[in-house]
Amino acid sequence: MSLGHVVIIGFGAIARDLIDILGAQTSAPEKVTVLVRPGREAELRAMPGADTSVTSDLAALLATGPDVVVECAGHRAVAHYGATVLESGTDLILASVGALADADLARELEAAARASGAQCVVPAGAIGGIDALGAARLSGLTSVRYTGTKPPSAWAGTPAEEVTDLATLTTPLTFFEGTAREAARRFPKNANVAATLAMAGLGMDRTEVRLVADPGTTENTHAFSVASQAMEFSMQLVGKPSPDNPKTSRSTVYSIARAVMNRRAAIAI
Repeated sequence: MSLGHVVIIGFGAIARDLIDILGAQTSAPEKVTVLVRPGREAELRAMPGADTSVTSDLAALLATGPDVVVECAGHRAVAHYGATVLESGTDLILASVGALADADLARELEAAARASGAQCVVPAGAIGGIDALGAARLSGLTSVRYTGTKPPSAWAGTPAEEVTDLATLTTPLTFFEGTAREAARRFPKNANVAATLAMAGLGMDRTEVRLVADPGTTENTHAFSVASQAMEFSMQLVGKPSPDNPKTSRSTVYSIARAVMNRRAAIAI
C-alpha cells in the first residue's frame, strides 16, 4: 500500500535521507513535496526524483490534502508551521521534539490537534526503550536520568563553548547538568532525545539530563536509566553521527521513516 502524499518541512540532512529511505520502500510515497522558506524554491527545483516537488506555500499545499507532514527543519519550523498543519486536520510527525520544551507551544499544538482530530506524533528518534518507559510511567515513575555523550565537534556553536575550549579537550567533560526542559532550550540541535524521554516519562522538569563532550569518541552515545513501581532498567545506544550533521545521530531518520511507514502498515509494531 502506498504511503500516499508525504510533505516534508525542510531540506537538511534528515529530510534528504528520509526522501531516499521512503523512496526505496516497496510502499513508496505516491508523491513527496518539500516545504521550504520563500526564496529557496528555485535552488531546490533540481532535486532528483520525478515525484518530488518544492513549494513555499503551506496553505495551498494543505488544501491538496496531504496524508502526513513531517517536520525536519528545527524548533522555529515547529513554531511557525506546526499549529497550522494540525488545524488543517493533517497529522504532523516531529523531528525537532525539543521544541515542545516551550510549554506555550506544546499547549498550542495540543489544542490544534484536539480541535481537528489530527495527531502530533513524536517518534523515538535516536533513542530506544520508549515503549518500556511509557509502560513504566503508568505504574508510577521514580526517576529518569539521561546522559548524552558526543565528540567535541558535535557541540560546536552551542553554550558548551562558554564552559570550555572544545578543541583542546583531552578528557571527557560534563558541561551541562539540569532538566530536560533546560537542555532542550539551550541545546536545540542536540537535546531532542532528552525531550523525547521527558515526554514519555516524568516530564520536562523532572527528567535529569547530563551532556558530555568526549574527545575519545566519534559517535553519539545516548544512555538512560529508569526506576518505577513496576520495573527498573537502563539502556545505552551508540549512534553513528550523520555524515552531513554531526549533531544528529543517523538512526534518527530511520525512526522517522518508520513512523511514516507504520501509518499504512497492515500490521504495525
